[in-house]
Amino acid sequence: MILWALLAGCGGDKEPEPLEPLSREELMDPAACKDCHPDHYEQWSGSMHAYAADDPVFLAMEQRGQEETGGELGSFCVDCHAPLAVAEGYVETGADIADAPEHLKGITCYFCHQVVDVTDTHNNPLVLASDRKLRAGIADPVDAQVHESGYSELHDRKNHRSAEMCGSCHDIVLDSGVHLERTYSEWQESLYSDPNGVFGLTCGECHMRGRDGTAANVDGVKLRRVHDHSFPGVDVALTDFPQSEAQLALIQDELDSTLLAALCAQPGQSAFTVATVTLENVAAGHSWPSGASADRRAWVELVAYDGDEIGWSSGLVEPGEPVVDNTDPDLWQIRDFAYNADGEPEHMFWNVAEIEEATLPAPITTDTLDPDYRPTHSTRTFTISGFEPTKIELRVRLRPVGLDFLDDLIESGHLDATVRDAVPTFDLGATELTWTQDTPVGADGSFACVGAVSGTETTR
Repeated sequence: MILWALLAGCGGDKEPEPLEPLSREELMDPAACKDCHPDHYEQWSGSMHAYAADDPVFLAMEQRGQEETGGELGSFCVDCHAPLAVAEGYVETGADIADAPEHLKGITCYFCHQVVDVTDTHNNPLVLASDRKLRAGIADPVDAQVHESGYSELHDRKNHRSAEMCGSCHDIVLDSGVHLERTYSEWQESLYSDPNGVFGLTCGECHMRGRDGTAANVDGVKLRRVHDHSFPGVDVALTDFPQSEAQLALIQDELDSTLLAALCAQPGQSAFTVATVTLENVAAGHSWPSGASADRRAWVELVAYDGDEIGWSSGLVEPGEPVVDNTDPDLWQIRDFAYNADGEPEHMFWNVAEIEEATLPAPITTDTLDPDYRPTHSTRTFTISGFEPTKIELRVRLRPVGLDFLDDLIESGHLDATVRDAVPTFDLGATELTWTQDTPVGADGSFACVGAVSGTETTR
């Protein structure tokens, strides 16, 4: 509960009174933060950190995983989805989530700002101080009275050590050794991880945008660079949740500049037209898509027109239709493919024995002393037969979670079917290109191109 003195000191026009210190137990409640940190609280309240233990897909997988493994899954999922509830002894498996105190669910303010050490690279290896000091990236914090404050390089987005704290929770390794989620290791292999390079960026520098402001609404605070706590990625709330529209807008904004694309076609053949699509991941500090990449569905939609009619297409997926390639031999899916021990496609991670990577890698540098940008292009060639296209349209599309994956959980009785309808489909703005017969032919005299990727001269 927030003490009356805290309320008096954080708002209104009255002379601020001395703030009463909050106990460790009171500081664990995010609601204790919102009066002095209203912007940060509001942003966090709609984030996937706040949603982590309420996510119906997580809860469905947790229940099914415990059933199918005979309980051997243990705390594997809740260690990341409700880490403070685990640390405080309220939760051992997802079955305990319903009875856990609401303020301990998800990834909370107290959990993150208590981290004092990182002992490994994956599966939440964070060490908590379990005290009243809240740590952040502010070198000279004002005495908050309500709690102790301290600087931590693990929380300073300008310090590369901060990536250890974020990244080690976003890499998941199964007991079998399968590296299921690799966001941190992907960043480590990219040129963005080079602290001496001109492109060096941490997780926080992309996912916690900065602005000038005050870190708290209390007397004596200084104007600083403060940071957004919405943490946009690609995942979204699939049930009623605060800030849903704002979160969708942030995700769309991030996605619109993540990839560059070029669409080239070699017209003039009566029997067929050769079209090439080149994609480049320029703005994600890791592969794209990342995280639970085997569960995501990203794909290329390419449509060729014969006059005003569609004459050929690949990746033309209707709303509510799963993305599958059994009827589309040309389909370009951009994701991980998971297989079980029998070599069959697998949705449930506890059965995954092998991961086949088919994501778009981040730019790399082959020498840590060389900060030059080294693009990584991915190109596919498509053959359009039977007519000469008058127009070809391209876009890359993304669903945070695959409908076929959800259908598996719905069929087993672990997920409500209405959740399926809430999955959005994002279109990546910079990949929406249109080629026409009027597109000028390039210097090689054969292909006419629209769009642009690094190191390729094309026209828009």
